[in-house]
Amino acid sequence: MQSLRFRREREASWLELEQLIEQVRESGIRSLSSDQLERFPLLHRSALSSLSVARAIALDRALVEYLDNLALRSFLTFYAPPLDLAATVRSFLQAGFPRAVRALRPHLAIALVALLIGTISGFALVNGHEGWFTDLVPAELAGGRGPASTAADLMTTEIAAPVPPNPFDAIANVLFSHNTLIALLTFGLGMLAGIPSILLTVYQGTILGAFIALHYHRGLALAFAGWVGIHGVTELLALILFAAAGMRLGEILVFPRELSRADAFAVHGPQAAKVAAGAVAMLALAAVLEGYFRAAIQSTDARLAIALLSLAGWTAYFSLSGRTPAR
Repeated sequence: MQSLRFRREREASWLELEQLIEQVRESGIRSLSSDQLERFPLLHRSALSSLSVARAIALDRALVEYLDNLALRSFLTFYAPPLDLAATVRSFLQAGFPRAVRALRPHLAIALVALLIGTISGFALVNGHEGWFTDLVPAELAGGRGPASTAADLMTTEIAAPVPPNPFDAIANVLFSHNTLIALLTFGLGMLAGIPSILLTVYQGTILGAFIALHYHRGLALAFAGWVGIHGVTELLALILFAAAGMRLGEILVFPRELSRADAFAVHGPQAAKVAAGAVAMLALAAVLEGYFRAAIQSTDARLAIALLSLAGWTAYFSLSGRTPAR
């Protein structure tokens, strides 16, 4: 009887709110008149008050669930911004992604140092003895290149290779390549205190250093720099971002500070996830550059110019974008 009386006294306002929610769902919020716009928040607060009372005096469960659902639908209808996928992606690229990257500056520095250590180590080993090349570089990544390759072989099969007959297949192959797998593992395995992220970044650096030494011995260092730089700048930056995001996950796990680990991941985890999501987009862009534009542009000078421009562009993007406060 108490529940029935409670419902009778307030049901009219609930039904009115239901009608406004349905009208907005069908015709948009602009279909509401000025009086309805004034009534909507009042009815919403009334529904919240009814929900609070219903919970306090332990009315029937069905009524509490109905009011809970009504209050949630009302909030999402009137107060929550509409979900616009294009606007969400634009906001992420313009502000969310670069802000998240800047927040991981110490982790980025560690990842960059790890990559440099690996590159120098790989170059030093192969430069001293080319037999190290086959030990450092996986066979599927070497693609037949190795100590037996001559300068002419590298020019024909690699640096001056023609445009693939189906660029889309080439782009797809790059997307599912060894480097992409390592980049994703660098992020995912960062949960293990961030150590695998550092080790995998060093490993990727040793592969790069081995290739540099192989081409350096054949007088193709500059040509190789242009060939790999046209897409490598974007790809290596993505790898560094994956490593930094992975290390951030490891830091949250090991040092949750005053929060529980679950709460720490809920609060700080989205930051690392944003960096990883942006790095995935960078890998996709690098795949396009590698799968088509690298072969379409045969001039070493043009390749080097594109590599330098992309480096400057990414630096400016991560340094300057998203600096203005959000409205």
